[in-house]
Amino acid sequence: MRRVVEGVGATVLRVLTATGSMARLLGQVLRLSLKPPLRWRLWVTQMERVGVDSLPVVILTATFTGMVLALQSYDGFARFGAEGMVGTVVSLSMTRELGPVLVGLMVAGRVGASMAAELGTMRVTEQIDALYTLATHPVHYLIVPRFWACVVMLPALVVLADGIGIGGGFLVSVLWLDTNPVNYMERTWQYLELFDLYSGLIKAALFGGIVAWVGCHQGFFAGGGAEGVGLATTRAVVTASILILLANTMVTALFF
Repeated sequence: MRRVVEGVGATVLRVLTATGSMARLLGQVLRLSLKPPLRWRLWVTQMERVGVDSLPVVILTATFTGMVLALQSYDGFARFGAEGMVGTVVSLSMTRELGPVLVGLMVAGRVGASMAAELGTMRVTEQIDALYTLATHPVHYLIVPRFWACVVMLPALVVLADGIGIGGGFLVSVLWLDTNPVNYMERTWQYLELFDLYSGLIKAALFGGIVAWVGCHQGFFAGGGAEGVGLATTRAVVTASILILLANTMVTALFF
């Protein structure tokens, strides 16, 4: 019994310590964001890595998601003669939920892992410590550009994913399921509101912050050599994915 209590207590302490460390890092990022110098070149480089380099996985994910969603919706609606609502379901699902969540998870697996591995390597090779000797704050130099690059580029990727997902549903509905293309587009725009798009973009910005926040935290405080970097990378992806799903539930309950 004593060992069980000690184990639970140790787990709670680790969780509280990690939570406090992450909160402290986030506070530093927000405080240093507008502190000069702003280093625009680093910001642009990170935006390219987050946005442009993520295009292939985002395009593939959105295309197949829209196609599968159209197929499944058509099969279900055909049972009670509502095949014309496929366009509505695809557009609302992509803009409200599937676009932001899937893009967030894909970017967490690609960008979050990359940030954790990169910063973790810099930590174990003492490159981060060297920044202090050069009178450069490592959070300001390394984490702030990555954080805001994710916050800015995730909504842009989600807009692209929404359009491609709706287009993929259109192709399946028209070319495969012989749906009237005019009817599909009319139903797509008839029930789609700007708030549906805005809610997805707000989620995307939040998810981008979570990806960078978790990935940078895990890498920045990594230790234990190569093994520690690998563990930090794994924890970054898993933690970011869980927080994205949790944040999505909370924001959806708040908006709808």
